[in-house]
Amino acid sequence: MLTPNIIERLVGANENSPLAMAIAERAEIMALSQASHDAVIIPKDPGGLSHAERAALAERIARLSNSEELADHYHACLETAGGEEGLYVAANPQQSAYGDERFMAIIRFTELVTQKPREATKQDIDTLKAAGISEPDIVRLTEVLAFVNYQLRVVAGFKIAGEMK
Repeated sequence: MLTPNIIERLVGANENSPLAMAIAERAEIMALSQASHDAVIIPKDPGGLSHAERAALAERIARLSNSEELADHYHACLETAGGEEGLYVAANPQQSAYGDERFMAIIRFTELVTQKPREATKQDIDTLKAAGISEPDIVRLTEVLAFVNYQLRVVAGFKIAGEMK
């Protein structure tokens, strides 16, 4: 973990600014968001979705959403987790990801849910299962996707609020 609270670091509110005070008033939500980050990205039991895979997927989501700061955070998480070369490629949507059928299904699902969530169907879940991904790991994957997309929106909302005078 790079800082006590990633969202606060990414928002970059000046100390004692109205934005910093607004964040401070939401200290419990910030603490819960950080706890969620840790539970989703670096859980004690990662199941069939390694810490490195989670970090690579989170970085890919951040890059797809044009959040370089958050992508940099997850890149550092990937380095800490000791990800293999293929995960660094997968983390960058500008490069063609590669891997086994399982991981490619995860990448496709990650992009679908991040870019076109309304188009995701039961068939997409069935595709994950057909690629050998267990139901508990599908839940773990959707937790990563949901959390990182939540994190992106919270950071964006605070940044917009900070720009308002």
